Amino acid sequence: MQATVTAVEEKKRQEAIDKPLIENNPTFHTITQDVAEVTENPAPKAWWIAFGISFAAALMWLCTIIYLIFKGIGIWGNHTTVGWAWDITNFVWWVGIGHAGTLISAVLFLFRQKWRTSINRFSEAMTIFAVICAATFVTFHTGRQWLDYWLFPVPNQMQMWTNFRSPLMWDVFAVSTYFTVSLLFWYVGLIPDLATLRDRAKPGLRKYILGFFAMGWRGGNRQWKHYEKAYLILAGLSTPLVLSVHSIVSFDFATSILPGWHTTIFPPYFVAGAIFSGFAMVMTLAVLARIVYPKMQAIINMQHLEKMNIIMLVTGMMVGYAYGCEFFIAWYSGNEYEASIFIKRATGPYAWAYWSMIFCNVVVPQVFWFKKLRQNIPVMFIVSILINVGMWFERFVITVTSLSTDFLPSSWKYYNPTIFDVMTFVGSLGVFMTLFLLFLRFVPMVAMFEVKGVLPQANPHWEGYGHHTNGHYEAHAHEEQKQESELSAKGGH
Repeated sequence: MQATVTAVEEKKRQEAIDKPLIENNPTFHTITQDVAEVTENPAPKAWWIAFGISFAAALMWLCTIIYLIFKGIGIWGNHTTVGWAWDITNFVWWVGIGHAGTLISAVLFLFRQKWRTSINRFSEAMTIFAVICAATFVTFHTGRQWLDYWLFPVPNQMQMWTNFRSPLMWDVFAVSTYFTVSLLFWYVGLIPDLATLRDRAKPGLRKYILGFFAMGWRGGNRQWKHYEKAYLILAGLSTPLVLSVHSIVSFDFATSILPGWHTTIFPPYFVAGAIFSGFAMVMTLAVLARIVYPKMQAIINMQHLEKMNIIMLVTGMMVGYAYGCEFFIAWYSGNEYEASIFIKRATGPYAWAYWSMIFCNVVVPQVFWFKKLRQNIPVMFIVSILINVGMWFERFVITVTSLSTDFLPSSWKYYNPTIFDVMTFVGSLGVFMTLFLLFLRFVPMVAMFEVKGVLPQANPHWEGYGHHTNGHYEAHAHEEQKQESELSAKGGH
């Protein structure tokens, strides 16, 4: 009996290993066709609806920012006690969201995780757009945005130098470095696919633009050799950023002497939370992309979604452990101020935000212990949204509660956001979604050449090349050969 059970388990395990990453047995041609058609055909109705809503929110953000520049940051709810509020909360939240793109693209690439190939392209795009949104908050919270160039260490007529001990300077270097490396990594990965679109495009402006950004790519052996070397170097440069960028952002708080901020747990705590929220946003966008473009469901399938759910479950437990450690450290330190701030977080005027954070970040992800729920798309979509809601509350609790309740009871003051705080935040969501939808519309959302690399046909020892080929793969091979012949005939004319 035991031997039978073991044999069944072994068979299931082998089936799971042999299961292809891309469903519906696609060919190289069908992968190119399905991905390229998204950028070549008119946008579907669902895309226009989503773009209209996002663009309206982005316009609201633009109007709010223009009003902010003329009136000053006094239109926000910040006051003398809570000098950092929604602006820094949103900055840390957006930077954290961008981390999943770097992790999927660089870290999983170095670990040779093939399942990343279907989601790395739009997760990289998500990183860039999230960092852009984060940069707007750290830019406008200074109050005099037209003097922000003072933050850069360049010689000037005032003979002044930047203060490298300022957390604001650390943020400038963290964001600019992260954005530059992420943009390079994203663009280098795009080059082969841009060349594919260039070769498919009709003569005209679109073909010229694609040809310009494809940089003369022809897919020769020498080009692939240099490309793979450059991609590996960028992956190596990007990997430390996963740990360093959000660690530096956490130093904005950890180097302060305020209760609730002055703790050494912040760097790993912030990094785990960033990966947690980043994967949640990737999940949200992946589900939406599958709805808007149904052909992507075979490329971004349940295998990819389930693996992301498992990562969210693991990082969610790490974040929950950090929440518990904070209370333990506050108690074990014997610091009355530290203990008081954590008790007030759970029982004071901001308890509603604290328990919302606990529910969304600790309780909700536990549903992923169950395989049926882990493979349920509506469930994972709702959970991914709740996780990012919870992570926003986490940043809010960290930023606002420590400032509103410091050492002097006479200076304690409750923070109330204004309508302009809300409009700035909601507008940044609109900017993010507008950029992301434009990316889906005009750029290949999936790395075609990487997805082709995980197909069975990419293996030189694939049985389809020998005499053991089954009828299904024979039909695919015949169909692909026929399509290539038709394309060659058209090219000849």
